[in-house]
Amino acid sequence: MATADRPSLGTRLAFGFGAGAYGIKDGGFGYFLLLFYSQVIGVDARLVGLAITISLLVDALLDPVIGFWSDNLRSRWGRRHPFMYASALPVAATYFLIWDPPASWSQSALFFYLLGLAIFVRVSISLYEIPSTALGPELARSYDERSALFGWRLFFAWVIGSIMSVANFSLIFPAFATAAIPNGQFNRDAYELYGMIASVLIFIAILVSAAGTHNRIPHLRTAQPRPAGRPRAIFRQIFATIANRDFAALFVAAIFGAIATGISASLSFYFSAYFWGFSSQQIGLITMSVFASAAIGGGLAPTVTRRLGKQRGAMVIGILAGLALPLPIIARLLGLLPANGDPAIFWIVFIVTMVDVGLIICFQALTASMLADLVEQAEVRTGQRSEGIFFAANTFIRKAVQGLGVMAASLVLTLAEFPKGATPDQVGPDSLFRLGATYVPAIWLVWACMILAVSRYRLSRADHEANLKTLGDRLPGGSA
Repeated sequence: MATADRPSLGTRLAFGFGAGAYGIKDGGFGYFLLLFYSQVIGVDARLVGLAITISLLVDALLDPVIGFWSDNLRSRWGRRHPFMYASALPVAATYFLIWDPPASWSQSALFFYLLGLAIFVRVSISLYEIPSTALGPELARSYDERSALFGWRLFFAWVIGSIMSVANFSLIFPAFATAAIPNGQFNRDAYELYGMIASVLIFIAILVSAAGTHNRIPHLRTAQPRPAGRPRAIFRQIFATIANRDFAALFVAAIFGAIATGISASLSFYFSAYFWGFSSQQIGLITMSVFASAAIGGGLAPTVTRRLGKQRGAMVIGILAGLALPLPIIARLLGLLPANGDPAIFWIVFIVTMVDVGLIICFQALTASMLADLVEQAEVRTGQRSEGIFFAANTFIRKAVQGLGVMAASLVLTLAEFPKGATPDQVGPDSLFRLGATYVPAIWLVWACMILAVSRYRLSRADHEANLKTLGDRLPGGSA
């Protein structure tokens, strides 16, 4: 039987499965969009980058407004579900269209086509993702169950998002290889098929999540009387809600986490292809290891919460993940590994990557659960129930500083004096050594700053249960 402390398995699966929509979008925009428009369609890469950046900034600025709107909507379907249902078709339709641009348009026309659709995709999926994630604190109010719930969400986000990326490299692109275009990655028809499949999956993920949590609507909070509708009053409530030390700790941690992610993601190909000399097939297999990583991270989060608590657990897991991340690189720099081409190299990197990504997913689940616990703390202080504002502020930071990670990665390449336009066989051992020797201290510095920020978070299990008691929520084995 579902309770406020432990939702049913169906509810947990539906809540988690919906994150697959955002995972697919993130994978497509992160891995393929720039390549598709610049190399396949032929739009100037600077224009493509400009369109992606503008759309990201517009989306980031609208996130707090979406969060506030979601917190204060009054409807017979509650505060969240109208957004979730309404976003399904717009997200799916525009995601398909962005991968099927007109064939004969000019550079400037294609720039505005990409810009308009990128903004529409980002904003419409935020209209789903923020209200959907904001359901978490209400679906599970207990300290431990929240970590399990967000573990499910991150599991599906990573798995479903990775499925489409792996399918592209292993199935769709090879199927569209022709005599004229031997590499299917440069055939625009491949992206049309990808867009069609991905759009259907996004549509299904959103509707499954909305319908699967629909029966919980009578048990969810209704919107409280909203403040005056002036923009100043709206943003005053937003800042009043998030103005506390614990949120500031997670806020700063999110900044450094986004930078670390940007560095790692931007340099992953350099290490796979240049530093380790892996083939495309080997890179694909390493990418597939994320399926096991998601299971490790999602399953580990509730156990760590019960044994260590969220803040201490996040610090321990975060330190382990930060230490493990560059271990193979350090071993190579110290001359402890065999030369590239030895089968042992692949399996060492494969296993370390699988475990490390699992630890990172666990860390993300713990910090998401820590953020959810701030909802009751803020409600005790302000009298307002503002889940949407908290999760919107978190996504705002991730989007607003996303480019800093790419800039930091570029700085690493510059400091390492890495040769431009070189193929793997043209890069000498000195350049590879400098790349590794520059990357390791850079990623450790950013990661250490993130862990230091998490250490400033103080909300404990006892504090959370005291907040629930103050608000009149029934605790496990106790009474209001």
